[in-house]
Amino acid sequence: MAALSEQLETTDARPRVVAVCGPTGTGKTALAAALARRFGGEVISADSMQVYKGLDVGTAKATPAERQGVPHHLLDIRTPAEPFSVADFVAEAGACIADITARGRLPIVAGGTGLYVTSLLEGIAFTPQRPDPERRAAWQRQAAGEGGGQALWAELNAVDPATAAALHPHQTGRIIRALEVYHTTGRTMAAQQAAARPAQAPWRSLCLCLTCRDRANLYARLDARVDAMLQNGLLAEAERVWRYRDAYKTAAQAIGYKEFFPYFAGTATVGECTAALKRATRRYAKRQLTWFHHHGDPVWLYIDAEDVETKAAALVERFLH
Repeated sequence: MAALSEQLETTDARPRVVAVCGPTGTGKTALAAALARRFGGEVISADSMQVYKGLDVGTAKATPAERQGVPHHLLDIRTPAEPFSVADFVAEAGACIADITARGRLPIVAGGTGLYVTSLLEGIAFTPQRPDPERRAAWQRQAAGEGGGQALWAELNAVDPATAAALHPHQTGRIIRALEVYHTTGRTMAAQQAAARPAQAPWRSLCLCLTCRDRANLYARLDARVDAMLQNGLLAEAERVWRYRDAYKTAAQAIGYKEFFPYFAGTATVGECTAALKRATRRYAKRQLTWFHHHGDPVWLYIDAEDVETKAAALVERFLH
């Protein structure tokens, strides 16, 4: 008689999903497209900023050429003035997985927003929350003040240190969301997610996580990426976000845009803002690495030490067959 694990292997009819994740600037887009071409797949973006129309350079959105003719989902589905949450992502990505699977193709989730990726793969079921507009407005006013982001982060850290540890004080939108969850439900976001996590995820998944074995190589890639973004029009995009910052609330808090606000306000040079963006990008990459090290069970692939595409293809082949 076959071992129990082998029996489960042969009878598990859940849809299969491949995820390509990891810190920014590690080539997730290219690898996801290559795997999709090889295995008959379609890509689902798991990036909290690439959902927004017109924000292309600062979000490193895949160009038509970079998509390699592969269908990409959840790009350009909101205007910058519209909110988009992890609950929205899980619902829409889940619908994409069902549709792609029904057509006999392979869903490939690609992106670096860790909360999005792990919530989707674990099948977290988010329950609707009743917003408190007055309280949210008060937090937003606080965030807009001097040192407001740090104060909000400290408030969250006092009631939900696990969630606060995964956020930067500049990520005020997510901090406010976590505070809303706590004050609305009496539970931390982590506790709510644990309660919403099913005994078994709705699909089987293989999570491939890209990084550099030498951290200095990763940082060099990130610096070069910022320079390339500036050459490709980042400053003009950032200026538009700055001009509409009251409406583009999420984008106005995003790395890649807010670092240039002092330049548009006349209080810093482009060089100073570029240096600030490079520092912020390196710190963000560190937070992404921390997230993926502590959530899920990814297979790590080192872009500076191995043939990542060949190894990834072998892993996907084994996963599928």
